[in-house]
Amino acid sequence: MTTDAEAVLARLAELRAGDAPTHGGRLLSYVYDSGRPDLDELAAAAIRAMQPVNGLDPTAFGSVAVIERELLDVARTVFHAGPDVAGTATSGGTESCLLAVKTARDAWRARGGSGRPRLVAPTTVHAAFRKAAALLDLDLDLVAVDVATGRVDAAAMASRFAPDVALAVVSAPCYPFAALDPVAEVAAAAGDAGVDLHVDACIGGFALAFWPSGDAAAPEGPWDFAVPGVTSLSADLHKYGYAPKGVSVLLQRGLDRQRHQWFATSDWPGYPVVNATLLGSKSAGPLAAAWAIASVLGLDGFGELTASMAGSVARIRAAVGGIAGLRVVGSPTGPMVALAADETEPARRVDPHLWADAIRAHGFVVQGQPSAVQPDGTVLPATAHLTITPVTEQVVDDLVTAMRAAAEAVRGLPQLDGSAVAAGLLGGLDPAALGSLDADAAYAVLRAAGLLEPGALHAMAPVLALVEVLPAAVVERLLVELLASALDRPAG
Repeated sequence: MTTDAEAVLARLAELRAGDAPTHGGRLLSYVYDSGRPDLDELAAAAIRAMQPVNGLDPTAFGSVAVIERELLDVARTVFHAGPDVAGTATSGGTESCLLAVKTARDAWRARGGSGRPRLVAPTTVHAAFRKAAALLDLDLDLVAVDVATGRVDAAAMASRFAPDVALAVVSAPCYPFAALDPVAEVAAAAGDAGVDLHVDACIGGFALAFWPSGDAAAPEGPWDFAVPGVTSLSADLHKYGYAPKGVSVLLQRGLDRQRHQWFATSDWPGYPVVNATLLGSKSAGPLAAAWAIASVLGLDGFGELTASMAGSVARIRAAVGGIAGLRVVGSPTGPMVALAADETEPARRVDPHLWADAIRAHGFVVQGQPSAVQPDGTVLPATAHLTITPVTEQVVDDLVTAMRAAAEAVRGLPQLDGSAVAAGLLGGLDPAALGSLDADAAYAVLRAAGLLEPGALHAMAPVLALVEVLPAAVVERLLVELLASALDRPAG
């Protein structure tokens, strides 16, 4: 049985109508709206032109080699990379991070490293590096960050460096709190110890590079290849390069070192396989879109869009300063802000998770982040995360009004008791037993807890309260089932 094209597209439009809004500045995470419809149309045209192309083989599709090389030239310029820096376009930040770790591991082995290497990083490092350590068989050695600022101490990082460290990672900035780690100081220590250093600039790189100097959210000091000890750097073009998902760049210092990133085999009956990335066959569409946008914008265009974001960030930070019970965490760098409860006046406290739920009523969606216990026992605060984009400038007045109204709605309300939430939702089940549940049993727990009902996850405060009190293995098991069941179980 077939369906005509118009009906299929109508069905697609119906499904998209239920999604979070990707344009207009009301979704403050996941999407990076330039506010320029012409760039969206340019990207769509570039994707259409490259739709049938397979990025697997640039010898067959020479256009792929040209646009990737030209896009990498832009990245080298932006991040102060010299001729000794080689680059690759990837499918996104996670792939860039995985390849950075893979390269460092193999380069470490080539230098004589043996056994199981370590990856040293702040607790705020992106989860992609946890994935990389798990997939590539490294021990992840996490260093606690300052609770007030979210920034790692360079000396604390350096104290972990030893011959078994294949890679150290710092963030520019980190996702949870927008803290810029002390890149130059860590790089100097890494160089002295013979340790490779990766700068994860996936989310903020193409914004920080153009941030107005002297602005309160501007980076202090160099953080990219202008720092001699930086070995590699990742930056996403589908974030502040304003390209569609998914395209990122990974730059590595040293041509011979970068070749450890590649995979090649001629030891099978088929064609020789040579890949710079994890993917074999891949779409050239996002790459072409990123190239087209970067070509049209130019460095001045990126600067103009970034300046608009800087203005919005300043407005939002100033507004938070006037909202009793809410505070900005640390001194964020770039286009993100994390908000936490101001505990100095308990009666006027604004819980960030209740606030994030309340602001939905005003048409804005922000992301809640649970509190977290660090390896040294200190606790990072629960927060609400706002990702600012150029289009925010068009709605910033409405956003500030909504922020104030949401705070008024929840001011003084107590933080949800995660243990009480767990008791109510889990019906007396022992949480410790949940991590080993099979798929059907985990699904039954989710159903009994009401988490499978339509709209159940629009109020995230109870869910985040659970995340904060349940063992990580339990949370991870239930989250896997929650998302997997949406894909592999029949509806209804």
